[in-house]
Amino acid sequence: MVQQRADVERLPAYVQGKSLPDAVKLSSNENPYPPLDSVLVATQQRLASFHLYPDMGAVAVRERIAARHGVRPEEVAVGSGSVEVAAQLITASAGEGDEVIFAWRSFEAYPILVQVAGATAVPVPLTADERHDLDAMAAAVTPRTRLVFICTPNNPTGTVVHTDELERFLAAVPKDVLVVIDEAYVHFDTDPESADGVDFFRRHENVAVLHTFSKAYGLAGLRIGYAIASERVAANLRRVAVPFGVSDLAQTAAIASLDAEAELNARVERIVAERERVLAALRANGWKPIDSLGNFVWLRTGDRTAEIDAALREHGVVVRAFAGDGLRMTIGDPEMNDRFLAAITGITAL
Repeated sequence: MVQQRADVERLPAYVQGKSLPDAVKLSSNENPYPPLDSVLVATQQRLASFHLYPDMGAVAVRERIAARHGVRPEEVAVGSGSVEVAAQLITASAGEGDEVIFAWRSFEAYPILVQVAGATAVPVPLTADERHDLDAMAAAVTPRTRLVFICTPNNPTGTVVHTDELERFLAAVPKDVLVVIDEAYVHFDTDPESADGVDFFRRHENVAVLHTFSKAYGLAGLRIGYAIASERVAANLRRVAVPFGVSDLAQTAAIASLDAEAELNARVERIVAERERVLAALRANGWKPIDSLGNFVWLRTGDRTAEIDAALREHGVVVRAFAGDGLRMTIGDPEMNDRFLAAITGITAL
């Protein structure tokens, strides 16, 4: 028998949001709206050249991202979605015997990526109100800690880390530990007290920031995300990245999307308004969801998770179920959200 890494064969598989025929898919945190016309035109103009390799250094898109955030291109690294850039961060920072800390429950790829790198995952439970327990995370740091992920807004709970909380956390963490602020859902965050990852990056050499074009920008199928990090860290991310991992179409669409941010922000505002409508309707129906600042809503359903998930599917609504924990419902367009609300109305609230 061909030898394989035993720890890899024990890895849990990353679970993609499921879909069913004729059902409303609210399981993947996708943007419900189609690409903007200007983004479609820009990518269509590049179709005739996809027999050629893309720019491996992604120079143009890195320059555009840098200008957007007021940083240097040397401080930007890209990958095929922020999850691939997260993998780069782990690979460049941690190996066998090293530890990576993250809140739990948080983005489900974190423990998988850590195990793939051969490092040790250190999950720290969320607080009772579904937020990062930064004091406990700081206490979990050891001499073997190389990396800490802070997902804000947190997937799947939608809670955020505030500026003052992150200041205290960074003051307590050794400066040789890289703190990654994962802001995949930052565009949907309307809390003025929320930490600004790029601002913290400017003031702390051991901070990196993760962003994606998959959510607010609606480029999930093209796969492009990026990190903003110190020049040394960003250079190492490029060293461990898969060569030519970000297609020319993705780079082109990202630049076009940054050029169309006013239109995209209007879409974000619609999604945020729908999020607040869905939250209000759930509460009116007896549910007790916490406030969410992502493009999704979280219900802590515990032992009833599978039962409620099955009931929603019977009504043609697919959400993301985390066994024994809860349900995450992506905010869709108004019609999609109405179908979800109609389906859950007949289910007894916890």
